[in-house]
Amino acid sequence: MTTDTTPGPGRRGQAARNDAVILDAAREVFLADPKAPVSAVAKRAEVGISALYRRYPSKDDLLRTLCENGLRTYLAEAEAALAEPDAWAALTGFLTRVVDADVHSLTVRLAGRFTPTEQLGADARRAGELAGRLVDRARRDGRLRPDVVAQDLGLVLEGCAAIRLPDPDRTGQLRRRYLGLLLAGLAADTTDRLPGPPPNPDELNWRWRR
Repeated sequence: MTTDTTPGPGRRGQAARNDAVILDAAREVFLADPKAPVSAVAKRAEVGISALYRRYPSKDDLLRTLCENGLRTYLAEAEAALAEPDAWAALTGFLTRVVDADVHSLTVRLAGRFTPTEQLGADARRAGELAGRLVDRARRDGRLRPDVVAQDLGLVLEGCAAIRLPDPDRTGQLRRRYLGLLLAGLAADTTDRLPGPPPNPDELNWRWRR
């Protein structure tokens, strides 16, 4: 008699749940302190350190996975926004959903703390391209001020992500509030020009170089 040791759906499901717990814990730990050790993640996730290392051999792998997940969320929201026929609603809805997903807290806290992969770089370029299309559409529609560029959106999102209080609900409320103020500044109903030249990709990408 032989014993089937192939992991069944139950084991695969448990592995997926454990992975989600580890990543949730890692996000909490590293957003609070990017210098925290991996052991702090294992403690927060209530898993053994060996179990964590089997899935993520290094802190680099863990940080990179968190940022990859955040970037995938950004890409999915941008692609969904481009399917929206109203250019201004597409842009503002996209920014609101990304703020609510708290994607850019990872950018603010983890940039430059791990070695990016070629795929991560490709996804980042794709994100820039999609953001540029959203900006171009809203500008052509006459709803977005003409001196706004795609890179401005990234800094707007980082500014909202920098708002963080102990109460998550209040944090969400204030992020929505200040996004509303920033969106009012993006609207094309003013003749005032923005001061200074706009940001360019090289100015922002340097942070990801370790």
